[in-house]
Amino acid sequence: MALSDARKKANKKWDDQNQDKKRIYRYRSYSRKFIRDLADMDDLEELEKLITDRKNELKK
Repeated sequence: MALSDARKKANKKWDDQNQDKKRIYRYRSYSRKFIRDLADMDDLEELEKLITDRKNELKK
């Protein structure tokens, strides 16, 4: 289904104004995909440590 010119313009405007949100959505998607489909036990253990460290950092 083709997008109308107005929809393309609106999409571009949102993309231009929300670069940070787009980056967060993209990275979140990549990380979930990695955890679900690609990570082995060593990767998961490393990620658990990184998550714990980050949580502690944010609590300070």
